[in-house]
Amino acid sequence: MARRLYREIANLPIISPHGHTDPNWFADNQPFPDPASLLITPDHYLLRMLYSQGVSLEQLGLSPMDGGQSSRASVDAPEVERNPRRIWQCFADHYHLFLGTPSRIWLDHALSEVFGVETRLDSESAMSVYEEISDKLTTPGFLPRSLFDKFEIAFLATTESALDNLEAHDRIAASDWNGKVVTTYRPDAVVDPEFENFADNVQQLGQLTGEDTTRWAGYLAAHRQRRMFFKARGATATDHGHPTATTADLDLATCQKLLDGALGGSLTAYEADQFRGQVLTEMAAMSIEDGLVMQIHAGVVRNHNPYIMARFGRDKGADLPASADFVAGLKPLLNRFGNDSRLTVILFTLDETTYGRELAPLAGHYPCLRLGPPWWFFDSVEGMLRHKRAVIETAGFYNTCGFNDDTRAFLSIPARHDVARRIDCRHLAELVVEHRLEEDQAYELAKALAVELVSDAYRLTDQ
Repeated sequence: MARRLYREIANLPIISPHGHTDPNWFADNQPFPDPASLLITPDHYLLRMLYSQGVSLEQLGLSPMDGGQSSRASVDAPEVERNPRRIWQCFADHYHLFLGTPSRIWLDHALSEVFGVETRLDSESAMSVYEEISDKLTTPGFLPRSLFDKFEIAFLATTESALDNLEAHDRIAASDWNGKVVTTYRPDAVVDPEFENFADNVQQLGQLTGEDTTRWAGYLAAHRQRRMFFKARGATATDHGHPTATTADLDLATCQKLLDGALGGSLTAYEADQFRGQVLTEMAAMSIEDGLVMQIHAGVVRNHNPYIMARFGRDKGADLPASADFVAGLKPLLNRFGNDSRLTVILFTLDETTYGRELAPLAGHYPCLRLGPPWWFFDSVEGMLRHKRAVIETAGFYNTCGFNDDTRAFLSIPARHDVARRIDCRHLAELVVEHRLEEDQAYELAKALAVELVSDAYRLTDQ
């Protein structure tokens, strides 16, 4: 039953409405430089596992932000490896670490299905596999746009800071290529008072928009202006990475006081959470105005390792799950907008304990809420199955929004979607053989989960 369902959807186009690939790849359409910089260095899934086993990030080609001048770096950190072949050999020597993980599935798929490599990657085969991939990367069929078309990607969203000039997206739009690549509005750098250089970022926001971002009204007006700048370049969504699910509905005087404290660097942790929460509620109001879908990623401690954060910066594999309270946290936002069907809020979390207790009941009631797929650590075979078994009976299939890959690793996109489709079909087949679904309903749901629910949730039919 699962195989029959899978055959019907395996070759449907890929819709990737949320991710972190580099738009410059598609704007420039230049060959990827080498296998290591394409497949290893930018992938924080790989970095975290290798680092946990004693492989330094320098060995994988990552340069310290301070140029290696920190006191600890000068004592015990190795030299940054510049030779991509040595980086690849190091990775191959440790490839066995990924057995049983989704990263292994995605990488094996890329090696086999994208590059046609028939040899298992290990220490002995490392250089022959490297050369085989490297040779193919120099050919026209492996340029970014060619791979985009080969993967049958119908829609791909990248994610840019509120301060980004979106120049790469403008170059894509001005080209003669018809691939659909759009941006997503990610305002964390000017929303999170604990973000590095927050005050300078907000000042830059004011300079970009001509608004006085030291005043609450001007700060909100600047966001509205930037959102429209993003929407004019195809954006259908915003994205908010917050440690908690806190929202707030505060009076104007309190909002101004919080903004003053945020710009002055004097907020307590509680006040910083209230500031972020108030901005989330304001963003929901703006989404009703401009139609952008709102994504909230909560229940995560980002950049947990202060040494890695200080030395290499964000997104190097040190994010960790944390508890989240969606029922109480979202209440202020839902009190104002929860019954407004013009708003769509898609919820993601790393707190699996909330799936059945909070997220499914919330999405199963409020018209504005949809459940995103399992995210980060749980974008896996077992993680997907746990998610479905926790939420579907309460929220139903149609209060979810299918799958998105949320990746920086471009070549893993087809593998991730293939795994998701196989797990969807496995789950649906189970329901059919247990007489909880009719077979024709399972076929309809398989297609909906692959393309229709995500198109509806992200309003892609309006594109």
